[in-house]
Amino acid sequence: MRFTPDNLLAVIEQLPPACCYWVAYSGGLDSHVLLHSLAAVRDRLPVEKLCAVHVNHGLSPAADEWAEHCAAVCNKLNISCRILHVNARPGKGESPEAAARNARYQAIASLLERRDGLLTAHHQDDQAETVLLQLLRGSGPRGLAAMPRWDVFGAGWRGRPLLDFRRGELQAYAQSGRLCWVEDESNRDTGIERNFLRHEVIPLLRSHWPVLGKTLSRVAAHCAESADLLDQLAVQDLVTGSEGELSIGRLKMLDTARQRNLLRYWIRKSGLPLPDTVHLQRTIDEVLPAAPDGMPCVGWTGAEIRRYRDRLYVMPPLPPHDSSKIHYWDMAETLQLQNGSALRAALAAGRGIKRELCRNARVTVRFRRGGERCRPAGRPHTHKLKKLLQEQAVPPWQRQRIPLIYLDEQLAAVAGLFVCEPFQARNEEPGLEISWDQAVSV
Repeated sequence: MRFTPDNLLAVIEQLPPACCYWVAYSGGLDSHVLLHSLAAVRDRLPVEKLCAVHVNHGLSPAADEWAEHCAAVCNKLNISCRILHVNARPGKGESPEAAARNARYQAIASLLERRDGLLTAHHQDDQAETVLLQLLRGSGPRGLAAMPRWDVFGAGWRGRPLLDFRRGELQAYAQSGRLCWVEDESNRDTGIERNFLRHEVIPLLRSHWPVLGKTLSRVAAHCAESADLLDQLAVQDLVTGSEGELSIGRLKMLDTARQRNLLRYWIRKSGLPLPDTVHLQRTIDEVLPAAPDGMPCVGWTGAEIRRYRDRLYVMPPLPPHDSSKIHYWDMAETLQLQNGSALRAALAAGRGIKRELCRNARVTVRFRRGGERCRPAGRPHTHKLKKLLQEQAVPPWQRQRIPLIYLDEQLAAVAGLFVCEPFQARNEEPGLEISWDQAVSV
C-alpha cells in the first residue's frame, strides 16, 4: 500500500475512538510526515483536536534548536504543540537509549487524558528492526510480536498508524512535499544495536530478500497471535489470592512449560519487568520446592519473587528500611514515614484508639525489633507480636516494616491489623481510627 494521507486516514479509522490525537513529534522525517499528512486530512479525522508533543531530552547540543524547529512547523500547520523537558540520564544498569525512551514516554503519558490517543511514527522498517533485535536477544512469542498496532498507554492509548508503510515511501512523500526535518546525529552511531541493524545488517538482508520488512511484519503478526493464545492458557491456569499472590500448589500441578508461561503472564500483569530465562528457571528450581517455612527470594532488575507458605509474591525490590527509627506523632497531622508511606488518624465513634488516652500521652511510631507483646482487643491473653503476625499471615519481609503505634511506652496498635487492650474505643466512645497509606510496597 502506497503512502498517501488518504491511505493513512484509512488506517487511522481502525484505531480506537479518541477525543484528541497527540502526535509524538521529534522533528525527524518520520514524525514530520505523520504530522503533515494528518494536518492534510484533519477535517476528516474522527477526533475533535489534533495536537503535537515534542520531548526535549537535552542530550544533543542541537536539542533546543530541534524544539524551536518543531514549534515553528506546528505554528505553520496551525497545530498546537507542547514542548516537554525531561531528565534522560540513565540509571544504574540502564542503557542511554532505554533511559531516553522511558523518560519520553513517562512525560507524554502524564499529558494524556482519558480517551486521548498518542500517535507515533513507527513504520514497517522499525518493526523489522524490532523483530530482529528481539530474535537476537532470544525472545519468545511475546517479544517477537514486536509493536502492536495499538496498546493501552497512560490514561488513553498509543497507536502506530505507519506500520504498513516503508520508510522509503515516507521519504518520497517528504521530498515531494519539500518538507524540512531535523537529522539526529545519534541515528548514525552503529555502536547502538538498532542502528547497526539498520545501516549494516538489514540492507544486506534486503539485497537478497527485497520484501524483508513485509515478511518480518508477518512474523510479528503470527507471534502476536501465538502470544495471545498462550495468555489464554495462562488465564485458565491462574489462581491468585486477594493480593494477587500466586498459588504454589496450583503451579506444581502444571508441567514446566506451563509453569514458565503462567509465571511470565502473572509477572507481566503485575506491571513489573519480566525476568530472563535464568531467573525464571531459578524461580521454578529454587522457590517452588523450598520448605513452607523457608524464605527464598529470586531477584532481577526492577523486580523480585518471594515465597511465603503456599504463595508466591512478586514485587519491586524492597527499599532499605531502618527498624530503629522512632517517629513522634501529633495525631492531628499526617505522619510521613519511610519510603513514602503515611499514617493518618480520623475521629470515629467506637473504633480505633480511645481518643482520651491520646490527649496527654506521648505518641510515637516504631517498628519491630523483637520481643514486642500485645493483647488484641477482644482476646483474653497477651501474645508475642511475632505470633500474632503469623496468625494474620503477614509475610516475613513485611513484619519489620509495619508501623507500631505506642502511647508513652505501651504498644497501643499495629497499623492495618488491630488495636491492643486496653486502648480500644468501645461502643460510642470517641476514638481515633488509624489508616496506613502504603504508597510503596512494604
